Amino acid sequence: MNAKTATYSPAYTLVPTYECFNRCSYCNFRTDPGKSDWLTLADAEAQLRSLQHQGVIEILILSGEVHPQSDRRSRWLQHLYELCDLALSLGFLPHTNAGPLSVVEMAHLKTVNVSMGLMVEQVTPSLLQTVHRHAPSKRPELRLQQLAQAGELQIPFTTGLLLGIGETEADRWQTLEAIAQLHRRWGHIQEVILQPYSPGQTEAWASTAFSPAQLLATIAVARRILPADIALQIPPNLVSRSQLLACLDAGASDLGGIGPHDEVNPDYPHPIDAELATSLASSGWKLVPRLPIYPQYDQWLSIELRNVVEGWRKRLGASRVQV
Repeated sequence: MNAKTATYSPAYTLVPTYECFNRCSYCNFRTDPGKSDWLTLADAEAQLRSLQHQGVIEILILSGEVHPQSDRRSRWLQHLYELCDLALSLGFLPHTNAGPLSVVEMAHLKTVNVSMGLMVEQVTPSLLQTVHRHAPSKRPELRLQQLAQAGELQIPFTTGLLLGIGETEADRWQTLEAIAQLHRRWGHIQEVILQPYSPGQTEAWASTAFSPAQLLATIAVARRILPADIALQIPPNLVSRSQLLACLDAGASDLGGIGPHDEVNPDYPHPIDAELATSLASSGWKLVPRLPIYPQYDQWLSIELRNVVEGWRKRLGASRVQV
């Protein structure tokens, strides 16, 4: 009997800055603007050089958001660019998630990223009165505009839902339908993350975790709503091992970036990929590493980026599933 396949990205996260002008009440990531130093290129290079023989492929550039009207916005964007360029120069594949960006900003970062991402979270405007009351960039139309811009610019994109932050079932289905509609137009959504809300120690909200039963139901509906070429991703550190297997059986196929630390959910350590592979194998699943860009999007890259991607595909080996 052939093993079923679940994919993941061997990844490491660089955080240019934790400061963010949003104050989402469930956030365990942010600090106030001006309250933390930005990651220097020298420190980033030291971190990246230590990873060059550790099997890491993806460098996730995950940043807090500098206000669009801030006089530091252009310097922040250039810093993101330089971090991505540094990662490329050392042989890694950058993927940036830094909040909503303008078309010009996205086009600039496209030249040094193989893919990019932004969580939609939920499209219901009612959350602007609750968990997103102090989060101007969480306006649904702004998040969806970002997905549209990525499609127009031919940027392979990851998005997702944050589940259990006060939305209804109908809200979840509406969010999935909005993502599906944008993908049907541009064909650029690689994967959709279904992230269950998981309480953290530093957040203000402190609600109850999204239930496993609701997560399985959401996966089943998402698999019906979303086009078949969009992978469904479940963070393996936010569910138990038995729940993870149930999620895979329900239609999820990807476990996202697995690295030493989850910056967004710091209270939930990532599993070690080798141990996770052994655990999944005992239940008939094969864990396969992938790149942060799926092969059908390679043609969207510049020649320079495509050469780096092709080098990684060869390194993964002809015997492995190339995704």
